[in-house]
Amino acid sequence: MMVNFKFHENQIKKGLYLVSTPIGNLNDITLRAIEILRRSDYILCEDTRVSKNLLQRFEINSKLISNHKFNEKKNLSKIIELLKRDKIISLISDAGTPGISDPGSILVKECEKNDIEIIPLPGPSAVSTAVSLSGFSEKFFFYGFFPEKKKILQEDLKILSQLNSSLVFFISPKKINKIIPILRENFSGRKILICREMTKYYEEYIRSDVDNLEVFNKQIKGELTIVISENIINKKNSHILSESDKRIIKKMIDKISVKEIVELINENKNIPKKDIYNYCLKLKNEI
Repeated sequence: MMVNFKFHENQIKKGLYLVSTPIGNLNDITLRAIEILRRSDYILCEDTRVSKNLLQRFEINSKLISNHKFNEKKNLSKIIELLKRDKIISLISDAGTPGISDPGSILVKECEKNDIEIIPLPGPSAVSTAVSLSGFSEKFFFYGFFPEKKKILQEDLKILSQLNSSLVFFISPKKINKIIPILRENFSGRKILICREMTKYYEEYIRSDVDNLEVFNKQIKGELTIVISENIINKKNSHILSESDKRIIKKMIDKISVKEIVELINENKNIPKKDIYNYCLKLKNEI
């Protein structure tokens, strides 16, 4: 597929280009991205086999360098040397914007140290696409992929559950069923959007209340982007302890003082300290 348009020589700088590539549908690539990739001396790719599908479609014949999380540090000196020789180098990931849960940050920091120009090209991003589709709060926190250790995950989600903003996560389809119970535990009362194969022919979007979320009966394909809504608080009930609050208190009752629990719960919610204190005393008496 040939795309022709005028692009003057003096419009391109020497340096490192961070080029966003489609997250699914290859037609989502920008005209500027095509031109920069064509005029690059080298293109850094996560997986050259994946990138070739995109590059061949748009007749991009620049030299490829494999650059993934296992060799990006090893590549650094070579790439910096090429950039110092005024070579034009583009960095792409398998899909989306480089450096967002993909290789890139290490090279960007090294370019900054060496006063090498870094030019970002805006484009497709699973994060912003999912947030815009969700209809949830435009204020959002992007976490990325879940950690392997359950303890770290539990600690992080406990903190994130206190944020009154949308939350965005990447999840492997192999792990989603293990994650669902943990999401229900930490985000009760919120809504969730699960995005699968975004922008592709078989794209799928699942909307649900977190409390009603069920495990999948069969293995699903394609990486998932999920968005959890901000705290949805009914003004009539804003002064009442929610079930989520009560679960948090039960977990902390033997670990920290009642005073500390009262301050923690009251900090971000308009709940009378007396109600929190009385619930803590009730739990203490039941133990």
